[in-house]
Amino acid sequence: MNIAIVGAGIGGFALAAALATRGHDVRVFDRFDAPAPVGSGLVIQPVGQRVLHKLGIGHAVEELGQKLFRMLGTEAAQDRVVLDVTYDAPALPLFGLAIHRAALFSCLLDAARRAGANLIAGQEVATAASGYVETAQDRHGPFDLIVDASGAGSVLSPIKARGLGYGALWATVDWPEDTDLPMDELRQRYKQARHMVGVLPIGQMDHQKNTQKAAIFWSLPARDYNVWRARGLAQWKEEAAVLWPDFTPFSSQIEHVDQMTMARYAHGTLLRPYTRDVVFIGDAAHRASPQLGQGANMALLDAWSLAQAVGSANGDMAKAARSYAQARRWHVQAYQAMSKAFTPMYQSNSRILPVLRDRVLAPMAMHPRMRRMLTRLVCGDLLPPAQ
Repeated sequence: MNIAIVGAGIGGFALAAALATRGHDVRVFDRFDAPAPVGSGLVIQPVGQRVLHKLGIGHAVEELGQKLFRMLGTEAAQDRVVLDVTYDAPALPLFGLAIHRAALFSCLLDAARRAGANLIAGQEVATAASGYVETAQDRHGPFDLIVDASGAGSVLSPIKARGLGYGALWATVDWPEDTDLPMDELRQRYKQARHMVGVLPIGQMDHQKNTQKAAIFWSLPARDYNVWRARGLAQWKEEAAVLWPDFTPFSSQIEHVDQMTMARYAHGTLLRPYTRDVVFIGDAAHRASPQLGQGANMALLDAWSLAQAVGSANGDMAKAARSYAQARRWHVQAYQAMSKAFTPMYQSNSRILPVLRDRVLAPMAMHPRMRRMLTRLVCGDLLPPAQ
């Protein structure tokens, strides 16, 4: 069949690789002249890793990324552990795979090209209807299936997302020699819920460069970004050093405000991730803060579930869309709800929620049964990823 995918990102290329491998004629439309990732580091959880292995690139991604075995967060005022999630599971060597978006992107792009997918660059899609994709330059089609994988900036998706008050500044730096932080853990430091600083080891950018990298992030109200820029780096570095002295070897590598990219977040979910004309995956179908570390995993799971639905629909693309939506419904909605509940405890102006987090939830999380549940939550399979 002829299949159009709008958006050359994680979900788009994963879907392109999965469908082209099955013999379909896949065309990926991207508005940029050369496809490129946006952002810094992310974590591929075990459910997402399984998709990468099914696509044949699991080992290649692992060689570039950094295995994580723990997520540790401490409250600054009393240096108290308030988040401690490990990937320990009986007889299962589970881990989170932290990686730079560019490294993951290059592996997925290679997989899509090897499978035979065609990339149509420099074509910004304006509309998609009745089997045709319209760009400023041309009209493409007809297609048996059109998929919107263009992310949070989608012009096709009817999603109504609510912007969150807090976002985060991100940057990629070298892993410093003068740090005692372990390279197999995500570390975070909190001051109530107003300030959060973190260090994520993310491996290397490509096989030719053996320099180990880290993604650093600093929580910030979205409306304060311009104020942060105007204040300058010296004040920010001093504030970060007071909050977390171990952060200094990382922040010292930032020499200009433009090295820090502001990421803004939103919550929203399409109850039905398809219309008569388009099927939606990834952030075009559901958006959330990255607090649970599931964004890229959701895109990979969506892509694989849709590819499976297409394969079993015997050419009936309306049936494939319904099957995909049904397979992903409960997993997506559950994780969206949990993300919405947890985010204000770590990024908000609330004075009560951080106390609840530190005095009630953190002690509860130390119980063995609760620790196992948190492991399953982070791994992405607290609920089955697909039905």
